[in-house]
Amino acid sequence: MKPILYLAFFSFLTIACGEKQTQIENAKESQKTVKPKNVVLLIGDGMGLSQISITQYYGDKPSNFERFPTVGLVKTSSDSHVITDSGAGATAYAAGVKTYNKAIGMGPDSTAVASIVETISKTGYATGLVATSSIVHATPASFFAHVKTRYEYEEIAAFLPKSDIDFFAGGGLEFFNKRKDSIDLIAELLSEDFQLDTIQLPTSASEKKHAILLAQNAMPKISEGRGDFLVDASLLAIEKLKTNNTGFFLMVEGSQIDWGCHDQEPDYVIKEQLDFDKTIGKVLDYAQADGQTLVIVTADHETGAFALAMDGTDYGKIKPSVYSGEHSAVMVPVFAYGPGSELFGGVYENTEIYHKMMTLLSK
Repeated sequence: MKPILYLAFFSFLTIACGEKQTQIENAKESQKTVKPKNVVLLIGDGMGLSQISITQYYGDKPSNFERFPTVGLVKTSSDSHVITDSGAGATAYAAGVKTYNKAIGMGPDSTAVASIVETISKTGYATGLVATSSIVHATPASFFAHVKTRYEYEEIAAFLPKSDIDFFAGGGLEFFNKRKDSIDLIAELLSEDFQLDTIQLPTSASEKKHAILLAQNAMPKISEGRGDFLVDASLLAIEKLKTNNTGFFLMVEGSQIDWGCHDQEPDYVIKEQLDFDKTIGKVLDYAQADGQTLVIVTADHETGAFALAMDGTDYGKIKPSVYSGEHSAVMVPVFAYGPGSELFGGVYENTEIYHKMMTLLSK
């Protein structure tokens, strides 16, 4: 090849390769995950696919689960058992470790493991918890407490005044002011600059840290007059937490889906699931308008082997049934919407929820 032709050919290859490399780099850049400013994790305790399907057949509006672009499946077994309990299940989400059943914020060797709340608070995030159980019940407790067994309610409550939680709402007042050890945790909350509400949900969030305890133990069932507590408390939490410039993490639990399944009462399950779906819808509305909030919905486990089977031989009629009063081993769905939602597709262990959230919230 003549020198001049060689130089021309070489120049052409150099330009072509350079353009190709630029295209590859641009493609990689466009595929980078956009990180959210905020994360809302909604946990339907005991909620499997059949419970979710309630929202398709019993709601008066389209199911909010249909609004999610990303869907995955989570494997729920604990470190100690094939079938998890809520303590181990919530600790997997809160701290990213498989542990033994009944553990709260503890690893399998019974040593404390840092929760997402404890970790991201150190980098400036605001944090909150909302539940229809008592606030010291297994799922919310796993995000702020460290005890060997989930039933140590007074010990769990004692973590809250000095915790990194900026907002919490649920039941459980008796574990703060009617304790066997006579310690006044209400006074401790106030001394740690919490505003405390025990009569009704306020209409606006406090500029202080905010503690809301509206029942001695668990909140009432929907059928017993709880009303829109879960929706309103979740939106109040967002109102409070969104004022933080760094961002926020909020965990919301539909606690009593699980309890209806334990009691083997389909009507109880249906009402609680529809309430949870309504809450999801309002949180999604906020996330859609905000554009910086990732919404994740999942469950710690399924309860009851709940089924929406046909009624006898009638293919046109559903007969909801709870076949067991206990937890099951089936995988549970995970739904995601917003920046970073693409990370949540696929099939993976429950601990990966924590690690995916931490990847997105890391500075």
